[in-house]
Amino acid sequence: MSEKLKVVILTGAGISAESGIQTFRDANGLWEGHDVMQVASPEGFAQNPALVLDFYNQRRAQLHEVAPNAGHLALKDLEAHFEVAVITQNVDDLHERAGSSRVLHLHGELFKKRSSLDPENIQPCKEDILLGQTCPKGGQWRPHIVWFGEDVPMLGVAAAWAELADIFIVVGTSMQVYPAAGLIHYVPKASPKFYVDPKPAQLPHLDNLKVLAEPATTGLPALVAELIEKYG
Repeated sequence: MSEKLKVVILTGAGISAESGIQTFRDANGLWEGHDVMQVASPEGFAQNPALVLDFYNQRRAQLHEVAPNAGHLALKDLEAHFEVAVITQNVDDLHERAGSSRVLHLHGELFKKRSSLDPENIQPCKEDILLGQTCPKGGQWRPHIVWFGEDVPMLGVAAAWAELADIFIVVGTSMQVYPAAGLIHYVPKASPKFYVDPKPAQLPHLDNLKVLAEPATTGLPALVAELIEKYG
């Protein structure tokens, strides 16, 4: 039996937005009326931890109310025919709920918390995190989210996955957020690349790139069917 082709997918906020998750930033670059550095930086957390905790508590509460969409489910369907890895910039668990078995979160996970004193202490967290709730060492619990100015610890793993991709799919992202946007440049030149987004960004020239200007909920099921027919 021949080895399965490796399909690597990079997903961004657009695929989650189609499930009803609000994309945080509006046209003015504000998140729920807050400057991004107030709610998504170590400095913001140090200055007003209660505000930051409340911001992410609201995001976590919203996550309980949404479900995976046809785009998430289509990516799961790939696993019957290919070796699949999902790299996501999203902090929700919709890929996992859809059934994807190999998901790497570049920017952290809403349903986890970690100690501000002991970064290796990461725990599941489905409920609110409140000011004064601490780890056994006395460190305030914080969202397990990669904030601006912090390292992206899983980036090296993601780049290694991209280098091995026989097929690479980008979906629901502006391709403007680095370092995640740079992952496509690790993909072998000969590997087919697909970009699915209703308002795709202009990308620098890439070999074997096909742009599908569609939402994830329609574009991905069609693309997955095409890939299974052609390569599966």
